[in-house]
Amino acid sequence: MGTEEIRELSSAMMNLGAVKSVAVETTFVDFVNEISSTGSLVGSMETTERLLSKVLSSDQAEGIMDEIRGPAGRTLWDKLGNVSEEMLARFLKNEYPQTVAVVLSRIRPINSSRILALFPEDFAIEVVMRMLKMESVRKEIMETVEETLRHEFMSNLARGKKYDTYEIVAEIYNNFDRASEVKFLKSLEERSVEAAERIRSLMFTFEDLERLDNSSIQTLLRSIDKNKLVLALKGSSDVMKDLFFSNMSERAAKLMEEDIKQLGLVRLRDVEDAQSAVALITKELAAQNVIIIANSKDAGDQLIG
Repeated sequence: MGTEEIRELSSAMMNLGAVKSVAVETTFVDFVNEISSTGSLVGSMETTERLLSKVLSSDQAEGIMDEIRGPAGRTLWDKLGNVSEEMLARFLKNEYPQTVAVVLSRIRPINSSRILALFPEDFAIEVVMRMLKMESVRKEIMETVEETLRHEFMSNLARGKKYDTYEIVAEIYNNFDRASEVKFLKSLEERSVEAAERIRSLMFTFEDLERLDNSSIQTLLRSIDKNKLVLALKGSSDVMKDLFFSNMSERAAKLMEEDIKQLGLVRLRDVEDAQSAVALITKELAAQNVIIIANSKDAGDQLIG
């Protein structure tokens, strides 16, 4: 609409007042009859693009169309980000390195790193070289890659194993408070030791912070409440304390060490809750690609007494 039309319509809306239901119904019926008399309405990709091009710049219109074309937009790549890296790696290793390079350049770096690590070394390096040399991907090539993924991978995924149920349950357990987590894991272990161990291996706990590199630890230090970290470290191992202290200035490390000692006796539940909170923040930062969590643990599960 033009500015004057918008002004007139807004004025009419403001002065409309109360309208009886009969009048509203009659208006709707008249509108439907008017539309019916002009034939059917057709909505298509072409008509939508034509409409957008009339009211937006060409760049804006093209950007919106790229997003609403379905898998050509963000939807497919979001779905791939939730697929098991092992499953996607098994599929991609049979594709051309150039195709794999396109896919890994579009999904989250944390997913790409895990997938590359699962490839044979020669193939992985070839993919990396293609990524380094890759400039902007032509639209038709991207559409072909997306069609391949959609029909050959996602459709097979839907027909086969739709979800990794253990990953789903592990994520649920990750969001329990510490007391509930321990309770449900213990109950699960009574039913199936194997299932409980697999869930534990998929969960991210406070002890898994050992899988972070120094840069990620420093980022985490800037993102968590100091008092929460002091409480979390109160019940942690010396290895875990050193992991944080080594990424602080000498003065800051000494101050935090003194703060931990000054806490005195604290409830185990409070320590566990603080550790769960730190682990949750870590996972959120990893999901935002702010920090990187190593794919495998550097140490086995640890029990803190």
